[in-house]
Amino acid sequence: MISRQRALFAASVRGSLAMLPLSLAVLPWGMLFGALAIQKGFSALETQLFSGLVFGGAVQIVTVELMAEGASLFTVIFSAFVISSRHFLYGLALREKLSAQPLPWRLGLGFLLTDELFSLSGDRRAYKNRLGLYYALGAGGSFYLAWNLWTALGIVAGSSLPDLTNLGLDFAIAATFIALVVPQIKTLPTFVCVAVAAISSIILSLYQSPMGLIGAASVGMLAGFAVQRWRESP
Repeated sequence: MISRQRALFAASVRGSLAMLPLSLAVLPWGMLFGALAIQKGFSALETQLFSGLVFGGAVQIVTVELMAEGASLFTVIFSAFVISSRHFLYGLALREKLSAQPLPWRLGLGFLLTDELFSLSGDRRAYKNRLGLYYALGAGGSFYLAWNLWTALGIVAGSSLPDLTNLGLDFAIAATFIALVVPQIKTLPTFVCVAVAAISSIILSLYQSPMGLIGAASVGMLAGFAVQRWRESP
């Protein structure tokens, strides 16, 4: 029994260590959110609860901006839904691996399922046994703790330092997603999807399209799907 508990603990530690580079990479991002929320009029408790309950960097930053600007409830909810919709796709991708697990595991890992944890879930052995589950729990749990710690640092910085939003910390968002996406480019359809989405996002941003992000992602996925169908055709 003791040896098994040690093995499960070791699996959690390995998951935490595997996630450590990404946990450190989002430090500027977490601090940016904490400082931004404070400077937009949110209290320290509200800001920390935001990270503790929502746990989604992009949706947190956008939601805070919209609420501070007095956007309607429908706009806030719809924007949050669109930004978070990719997590629904993550869940579908992992459904086969997690469907046989008990409900507490599915709910717990579902809450911890960020872009970063999903990037570590591609291994065919992921979630297949108890060690795999504890590995994922260690990875996702350590990232959750890191994100909330960075938020707390941002709260302190936002309360005592000048406007941190002018320091370019938001580049951490783009850098994190680049680090997640590039290793996944292993096939021609994936490369076409990423390239078309990147080019489309630049073009749409130049025209200041309000739906530029969604449009670029849609065009990229369609391009990748078309290439995949072309490769599979006789």
